Amino acid sequence: MIFTVAIDGPAAAGKGTISRAVAARFGFAHLDTGLLYRAVGAMGGDPVDAARRLTAADLLRDDLRTLEAGAAASRVAVLPEVRAALVDFQRRFARRDGGAVLDGRDIGTVICPAAEAKLYVTASPEIRAHRRWLEVGGDAAEVLAQVRERDARDIGRADAPLRAAVDAVVIDTSAMEIVEAVKAACTVVVVALERQGLAPKPE
Repeated sequence: MIFTVAIDGPAAAGKGTISRAVAARFGFAHLDTGLLYRAVGAMGGDPVDAARRLTAADLLRDDLRTLEAGAAASRVAVLPEVRAALVDFQRRFARRDGGAVLDGRDIGTVICPAAEAKLYVTASPEIRAHRRWLEVGGDAAEVLAQVRERDARDIGRADAPLRAAVDAVVIDTSAMEIVEAVKAACTVVVVALERQGLAPKPE
């Protein structure tokens, strides 16, 4: 079975948690595409060269969830040559047999515009900054400033800017518990599976 779930959204909106839960619920493979860019940024040196020689092992680094890695990811993600080098990797993963969930910032708009299910997970900058602060600590005002700065970079970049696909279902998690958000996402996937004539995996 070939079935792709594309989940996009800004940092700390909850798309990673939702994506992992959706993948587990339906038995799909999961790829956090942000890790690709975080790994490229963390590798240092020429980012284009790093993107071209990226391997699955590079995604296992233990420093890819830091604020510094996130900032580095955002900087290299604006480079068209880096994005091009990583497109094939993502598209092959998306069309693997057995179904796949990919989360990132341009999955439904650029990487997999024909994905069978598309979601855009978002939340207010203040809520997202608070969630990130709970993860990494530090100065709360600085974390909010970094979230706003990253949003501006991701939305304003010329190549594959962050935005919801026109046919994506938007889930705003600002006032939602994670269980509620996961349930909403799974409902979207069930409807998409049924539209394809595929029977959802029993819970």
